[in-house]
Amino acid sequence: MIRGRGKRVAAVRGKRLAAMVSLPVLPLAWFVALQEQPPWMAGAYLGYLLLIIAVPGTMFWRRLTGGTGWFAADAVLGTAFGLAVETLLYPLGMLFSMPFAALLMPALAFGMWRALPRRKLPERPTPWWATAGAMVAVGVAAAWFVRVGSHLIPLVGPDALRPNSDAPHNLAVAAELTHHFPPRIPYADGRWLTSHWAAYDHIASSHWITSVPLDVLTFRMVPFAWILLTVLGAAAVGMLLTGRAVAAPIAAGLTVAAGNLIAWPWAVSDRVFADGPFSLGQLTNPPQAFSTVLLLPLIAVTALLLRRKPGQTRGQVFRLFVAAGVLIAALALTKATTLPVYATGLAAAWIYLTVRAGRLNLRALVLGVAVAAAYAVTFFVVLRGAASGVRFDPGATFEDLADQMGGESAVAVIAVVVVLGWVMPAVGALLIRRRLPRDPMPVFLLFGFAAAILGASLLYDEGLTPVFFVRTGFIYGVLLATWGLGSLERRQYYVAAIALAIGVAAIYWGRDRSDGSCTSTSCFAQGPAVALVIAALGIGVLGLILRGSRRTWAVIAVAVLLGTTASTTVASVRKFATPPLTEYASIAPGGIEAARFIRRNSGSEDRIATNVHCQRARASHCLTGSYWIAGYAERRVLVEGWAYQSRVDDTYPDGVQSAFWDQEELRINDEAFTNPTRDVVETLRTKYGVQWLLLDERVSAPPKNLDRLTELRFQFGTVRVYQLYPPPPANPFPSQTPSPTGPPSQTPSFPTGSPSLPTQTPGLPTQTPGTSSLTPGQTFPSQPFPTGSLPTGSLPPTFPTGPLPIQLTTTPGLRSP
Repeated sequence: MIRGRGKRVAAVRGKRLAAMVSLPVLPLAWFVALQEQPPWMAGAYLGYLLLIIAVPGTMFWRRLTGGTGWFAADAVLGTAFGLAVETLLYPLGMLFSMPFAALLMPALAFGMWRALPRRKLPERPTPWWATAGAMVAVGVAAAWFVRVGSHLIPLVGPDALRPNSDAPHNLAVAAELTHHFPPRIPYADGRWLTSHWAAYDHIASSHWITSVPLDVLTFRMVPFAWILLTVLGAAAVGMLLTGRAVAAPIAAGLTVAAGNLIAWPWAVSDRVFADGPFSLGQLTNPPQAFSTVLLLPLIAVTALLLRRKPGQTRGQVFRLFVAAGVLIAALALTKATTLPVYATGLAAAWIYLTVRAGRLNLRALVLGVAVAAAYAVTFFVVLRGAASGVRFDPGATFEDLADQMGGESAVAVIAVVVVLGWVMPAVGALLIRRRLPRDPMPVFLLFGFAAAILGASLLYDEGLTPVFFVRTGFIYGVLLATWGLGSLERRQYYVAAIALAIGVAAIYWGRDRSDGSCTSTSCFAQGPAVALVIAALGIGVLGLILRGSRRTWAVIAVAVLLGTTASTTVASVRKFATPPLTEYASIAPGGIEAARFIRRNSGSEDRIATNVHCQRARASHCLTGSYWIAGYAERRVLVEGWAYQSRVDDTYPDGVQSAFWDQEELRINDEAFTNPTRDVVETLRTKYGVQWLLLDERVSAPPKNLDRLTELRFQFGTVRVYQLYPPPPANPFPSQTPSPTGPPSQTPSFPTGSPSLPTQTPGLPTQTPGTSSLTPGQTFPSQPFPTGSLPTGSLPPTFPTGPLPIQLTTTPGLRSP
């Protein structure tokens, strides 16, 4: 007996050791994926994520929810919960000029751990093969990021000057949240930012604490961290829903392999069809990626609440509601398309539980009220009641997609193919076997998934915003497929593996039969028809060979259909290996260096005026989607760009996409770069608070008198940076007033002309990139230096003869790391 017990203990230790051996894949994948960045940056952010977010978040999660039963799952979901807490804590800190508020999270977590009653949480060891399978998915994600993800948005080189409008816009919003709260529109200062900004709280907080550059965080580290959390979060929620560890590698694998739901060359070439965490839409839309990360622990809390674990006390239920409230509040501030999908599934689960029990289900009702309250507060306080451009227009989304692909005559076929691709993961629900009686979670997932597809099909706006409903529903489809495959018996997994391979082969064969560009109905339908025929033949042949039961036939059919969703990840690796850049330099040569010069030599309250408004300089049709100055300078711009939705075409009639809301402000701004006068410059400086001018010579040549009215501080490429100073006094050398009681004193003879300083001060060359504008120990003058020039006559100079200071004190503010 003792010998048998010893063997069991040794076996358990061996399994734990095997699981621990696979864990180093996670940090290894992290540093490999970010190999282009200095190691200290990757290490600093990873340390911040672990010590400030993951450890306190896991403590919060386990104390509030009681855990899922697997510590590994709790650690992943707790990290996502820690991000939600940080999202709510950072704005509160910024209100009191405390950007390091996230550093309070370890103390808060320790206080909660000490204050709440302790109880031993049930623990089940995670099998080594489950951990190893999830780590394989992590390795695939890292390989994809090295091959594709890290090249989609270039950071350096000539390609960095040709991003689409989304990347600079995200950087501008992140910069605004870094230095200001409540946020205003950073690229057209004067109005409140009426969009969801919570995803940028994490970027801003990380920037303050780690000193990692904002563009590296926005375009590299944070997106990759959210990809990993999506993969591992799906694995953790899959384990909770099914109660089986086998769900972990299945969910992680489906999240990676079924990265997109459309497999056709004419569809995968357009980013609106990419729905998974590997899509360009996720990398260039931080709110969407972050909403998926937060949605996964919310689904887990919902399951813990609605399943009614026996023996739950009122205190435990209250703590679950607190955890759900934190996640709902964070999601309401993150993305508009997430909570409607969640609320639809929650309403269906509430109806199901109410009908089955014959009495009102209060838990689902309280969650629904919390969602409604959070949505209302966000609409009226954060969005300030701004009207949405989304309208009810069934089928208009597919018409727009068909128009982009040249298939205007095949709208119906395109709609059928796209919807079939979206719906396909839901077939996994046919294999679900519930562990608990009256489990509402299958109903919750199915109706939430259906709501996502209906939202994309029935609603429309010019920016194709409703497509984000499907991107939210993607994780619902993964969980449904995971639950179905996770319900199989051990011997059925061999059958499912063969069937999945048949589905993958079918979709690849269909891709080979599909042209890269189509215009006719037969062209759009040929590839999907071939794939479905091969899939049907594969189902029939494999079923006849095995001669299995009805359950075996269902396993074969579902697995084959799920396999047809797997090809587009590999296809996207080939298709998107090169970045989807603009054909022109939307950022001026030298513009990034100029913006960073302003950031180094200004305060957070300084404001910039520029002649850059269009995404393309001197374009016949001006897309007013330029945001890069506000992003790289991390300063507000008076008027840069003001477009919120990028049109695909350039057919707007007036040459400019839309009119700016304050034409007088725009006129004063532009006049400073076309016909500057002292009055114009003073109006910018005093009325609008402008301290810097950034001029792009591609837009307009620098006026001759601009050098006399301002000081040229930086010049590189096609960009010039000027700094505004107060005007010199009208009479800098006043004559002495004779005393009425004493003898008249001789008045010095001054020149009758108005003295002025030379426009070019000797010894003050224009600064070039890479040179510092300050010397150690240099101090700033308390009075502004006049910009005129002294006479060159016999009058001795009364001003200091030393070199002029090359920087004036600006408005004090928080110093960016």
